[in-house]
Amino acid sequence: MTFTETNLSSNKAYPRMLNTNYLKAALGEVICPPPVWVMRQAGRYLPEFREVREKYDFFKVCQTPELACQITLQPIDRYDGLLDAAIIFSDILVIPQAMGMEVQMLPSKGPHFPCPLISPEDLNKLRMPVVKDVLSYVFEAITLTRHRLNGRVPLIGFSGAPWTLMAYMIEGGGSKTFSKAKAWLYRYPSESKQLLAKLSSVIADYIVEQVLAGAQAIQLFDSWAGELSPKLYKEFGIPFLEEIVTVFRKKLIDAQITERIPLTLFCKGAHSSLKDLSDLDIDVLGLDYTMEAIEASKNITKRICLQGNLDPCALFAETETLKELTNENLKEFDSVGLPHIVNLGHGM
Repeated sequence: MTFTETNLSSNKAYPRMLNTNYLKAALGEVICPPPVWVMRQAGRYLPEFREVREKYDFFKVCQTPELACQITLQPIDRYDGLLDAAIIFSDILVIPQAMGMEVQMLPSKGPHFPCPLISPEDLNKLRMPVVKDVLSYVFEAITLTRHRLNGRVPLIGFSGAPWTLMAYMIEGGGSKTFSKAKAWLYRYPSESKQLLAKLSSVIADYIVEQVLAGAQAIQLFDSWAGELSPKLYKEFGIPFLEEIVTVFRKKLIDAQITERIPLTLFCKGAHSSLKDLSDLDIDVLGLDYTMEAIEASKNITKRICLQGNLDPCALFAETETLKELTNENLKEFDSVGLPHIVNLGHGM
């Protein structure tokens, strides 16, 4: 499938796209040189980002469209002409917030849930939000950013995947083992699937609304996929991703959006699940830095775009070493013969 400029009703007033390389590659074209963007490209490595964060709480930035737009544009402005896509500044944990959970972002610690889910009875405390209303600040930020990009590059929207969100909601934050969340899967399998189904429903609505607001592509992050055994991920991960993808495609058709919206899955550590993931109705499969493109391609049975996958820590290397590592990475992906989007193998 080739890319033609989207003709969404909400996009008619948007500036004409000047760079569509990311969209073309995502939809199956081999672009030379391949398009580039970076997970967490708008982040604390930028002095202008740190300047904003000194003034505002993290979630205050996420919930203020003007600020979210400003930060989204920072890397596009700083590296003018070098990046082929922008990704809206937000956080995957706005979903648990929308479902009624308190989430804090603590300095030097990261996300913290003062009242995590302890037992299945806590599921009754979760609400099923009207996504369009509760997360309106995200959609306003997307629309504002789409205009201010002025067609320079496409805008990517995103969400966390069900298992990763569930893991945070039960652990109460980050974890080395996610043992509490994994224990739920074994001890409360039925209730775990109820929670994952609720999350899937909210996520599907969320990414549809992002497209309606002006996002031109979507990425789903399953950051903790690799914490599950292949068997567990096949039962508690992949079916819910499939449900999201199916509902997403259907709701876009119902909204009379006939243009193909590229959908990327980035499931960190899910080496054994690449075939099942690539068999879903997606366009791009993100590879983390522990995967080799050549080996990954052997498990893929259809033509799909690959994204990735330089180790983020390689950025600490000397300039010449980094150039060598980058060229090696590019050659490896080129040898596979599939469309490629250059990125890191995890967030910067």
